[in-house]
Amino acid sequence: MGTRRRDRWLVPREPEQLRKLFIGGLSFETTDESLRAHFEKWGTLTDCVVMRDPTTKRSRGFGFVTYSSVKEVDDAMEARPHKVDGRVVEPKRAVSREDSNRPGAHITVKKIFVGGIKEDTEESHLRDYFEQFGKIEVIEIMTDRNTCKKRGFAFVTFDDHDAVDRIVIQKYHTINCHNCEVRKALTKQEMNNAGMGSRGYGGGPGGPGGYNNGGNRGYNPGYNQGGGGGGGGGGGYGGNGYDNGYGRLLTLVDGLLFFCSGAFLKVEVLF
Repeated sequence: MGTRRRDRWLVPREPEQLRKLFIGGLSFETTDESLRAHFEKWGTLTDCVVMRDPTTKRSRGFGFVTYSSVKEVDDAMEARPHKVDGRVVEPKRAVSREDSNRPGAHITVKKIFVGGIKEDTEESHLRDYFEQFGKIEVIEIMTDRNTCKKRGFAFVTFDDHDAVDRIVIQKYHTINCHNCEVRKALTKQEMNNAGMGSRGYGGGPGGPGGYNNGGNRGYNPGYNQGGGGGGGGGGGYGGNGYDNGYGRLLTLVDGLLFFCSGAFLKVEVLF
């Protein structure tokens, strides 16, 4: 079993959460050293650890690597796919402990929900801003069917899930001088998986809600070194009044918008 090494003499300027990668699908034979030997090809690692069962010391099939800069993280993600000890692994941007229990936090998607869209915000504004994160496939600014007025939110689809992960880590974004909240856009199936209490991800292919490495305990891409399974819970997008008078947006499932307006629940067909 390897010895974990943390390079404390390095003092990165960027927040640790933005410099951290969750590595899933590890072989049970992978050690801290072999994990480090692979990922340090793309930069200086300030931390590297394979997570293990506290009792048996057996690998739980996942680990974390922390780089000294965000650019090194980007370089490592650009170099996908990665193979460690003969096995293709799944690197993802690590989810913070605070966000790890939010519905859908660990689901891999290529589409985001953008709340806080104002009347003067056009598709070009969204494209100019979000293309810094990755290649955009589709932008949809939702409008009222009758008045054609903007409804206060939009959807942006990318060609790679990593663009979405980069965006949602930041949470709040300023687009066309307006503050916007961004979350993952989930399908009905993904919502159901999250609502059923998804147990996170394990080392290999498994059933709904993620991966399961041959009975290995589920894991959470949040930096939870104390053990335990992944985040679950139900729900959807939530909202903070980004609805231009429609009420607080609760969730969206397969084209149906659910709003809370006073004491009433409103359901509207989106598409």
